[in-house]
Amino acid sequence: MYRQLTIKTPISCTGIALHNGKLVRLSIKPAPIDHGIVFERTDLPGRPHIKVSPELIHSADHATTIGSNGIRVGTVEHLLSAFYGMGIDNALIEIDSNEIPIMDGSAAPFVFLLKSCGVRVQPRSRKYFVVKRKFTVSDGDRQIEVSPARGLKISFTIDFAHPLIEKQNYQFNFSIPRFEREVSRARTFGFLHEVEYLKKRGLALGGNLNNAIVVGRFRVLNEDGLRFPDEFVRHKILDQLGDLALLGGPLIGHVRANKSGHALNHKLVQRLHNDPDLVRVVRFDEDYDVAEVHEALPAWRLPEWATT
Repeated sequence: MYRQLTIKTPISCTGIALHNGKLVRLSIKPAPIDHGIVFERTDLPGRPHIKVSPELIHSADHATTIGSNGIRVGTVEHLLSAFYGMGIDNALIEIDSNEIPIMDGSAAPFVFLLKSCGVRVQPRSRKYFVVKRKFTVSDGDRQIEVSPARGLKISFTIDFAHPLIEKQNYQFNFSIPRFEREVSRARTFGFLHEVEYLKKRGLALGGNLNNAIVVGRFRVLNEDGLRFPDEFVRHKILDQLGDLALLGGPLIGHVRANKSGHALNHKLVQRLHNDPDLVRVVRFDEDYDVAEVHEALPAWRLPEWATT
């Protein structure tokens, strides 16, 4: 599927924000071609808009926050991961708070919403960002290497000094069905000993065992345990896809991430955005000869649930 997609009908939900602990009302509405993903703060005078863009990245303090002129929306990564993973290019998100609801700590509830309302194919091709050459961004022992590839691949490594996690690796070859099956259900996680520190800083005020994996000294405290044996690294891939959504279109390349988090993901997105020597931006109504995009298209094929 090379054309842009929006949702077919509006859909809404409510939930608790992870960090400020407040009840949030969120609605997702269809949007026209080249609109992108845009947040509308319905709780503020004039209902200001914030468009998802590398230029509006604000912070990476335990979540991705975007904004401008003092108007912000935080913890956007799980919702953006759902849009990216399900191939949605254009949507208007109305929200009555400065933070997206955490739901169950994964992207799965947002995927359910998108599947419930269906999608509509739009008469304009989407932009693809095709990696032209290998490059690296790093911060200490954290590193992301990106190289050309025939599709989107993410090879992610995490390494935590905790016996329940330690070193985990996962290679994800992107497609919409694989995103839903392998990545979307992986939940955010935290360590019990960090909870008091985070709450003193005004963070994780809405966190509980229903919306995060909590890791104690010797066991996972969630009664039902893990959804995947390697759920921790899969969630890091979920977060990275949400941060890649800030580019404004699918990336075609191989991303090899070692211990990356939101800050380094943002550094990668801004590097891709600001350096035209690294990527070629392709639209099918302008460029027909880019083999990498042609071979990647099946990954964005509309699944059976989509109604057009």
